[in-house]
Amino acid sequence: MKQNQTIITYFILKGISDVPELQAPIFVLVLLIYLIVLVGNLSLLLLVCLDSHLHTPMYFFLSNLSIVDMTSTTVTLHKILLTFLTGDNTVVYLACMVQFYMFASLSTQGLFIVTAMSYDRYVAICRPLSYTIIMNYKVCLLLSSFCWMFGFIQVIPFILLVSQISCISTNVIDHFCCDLLPFMEIACSDITILQRLSNIQGLIVYTVIPFLFTLTSYIFIITTILRIRSSMGRQKAFYTCSSHLTVITLLYTTLIFQYSIPSNNLGSKKWYSLFNTAIVPMLNPLIYSLKNKDIKSAFRRRIGKCQDSASCCIMGGSVNRKKKKI
Repeated sequence: MKQNQTIITYFILKGISDVPELQAPIFVLVLLIYLIVLVGNLSLLLLVCLDSHLHTPMYFFLSNLSIVDMTSTTVTLHKILLTFLTGDNTVVYLACMVQFYMFASLSTQGLFIVTAMSYDRYVAICRPLSYTIIMNYKVCLLLSSFCWMFGFIQVIPFILLVSQISCISTNVIDHFCCDLLPFMEIACSDITILQRLSNIQGLIVYTVIPFLFTLTSYIFIITTILRIRSSMGRQKAFYTCSSHLTVITLLYTTLIFQYSIPSNNLGSKKWYSLFNTAIVPMLNPLIYSLKNKDIKSAFRRRIGKCQDSASCCIMGGSVNRKKKKI
């Protein structure tokens, strides 16, 4: 039975799985991932803000990425947690549209910020003498602003087309959040324009162009590294971009698998979407922390300052007690 969109005021999200026995394990897993994402990215963001040694273009973009990761994870995972706690898996129409808009925008912003970081690595390795001139504060601000603004603007056509769908077959969305593909699956009216826009803008603009830009940057980076005569110099140059290379490899591998799955296989797409929107943001701060000497050094400096402050407080307390006794 077809229902007109005007009488649908809410949607029902089926979640990751509709098997009752899996709800508690899924809740624990999602909650654990969400907490790790928040703690990891907040710690990294705080460390970059507090340590002056990390006030460089690379960590400026990394801070932007941490904000995107925390926000996108909150937008997508909060309903899974609330559904388990309250038993309510419904979401009103407007809230669903807002979630779809934020999810799509933040996904684009994260991908373009990672692309901007590849340009930063290209300048650092291929143009080291001009690095501070090319990657100055204004350039970094312009690049990050473009990533944020483009992400918010490019989703507007999708929102307009989805909101104009005149016929929806059901209000049950087979996903854990409101996304474009589930909307297209439940539409019973003509969505040809929406499909074409999804193929052109979603695949080419959102994936292919950033990938080609990143690939070109790393072709120049690898070529420059291979020209370095000393093995120590090559190792040091490669190490400066190893964290970023690990992140983009993980990100694009997930996207390739996600796009290669047939559109009617929503079950597999949900798991790849969960990996891309939850696991990758969880791994990002771990990768940049474990594979980055600057982050490790900054963390040790903060720990040292905290220990020094604690020692001063203890010594001060001991002195005050001695004075009172005298």
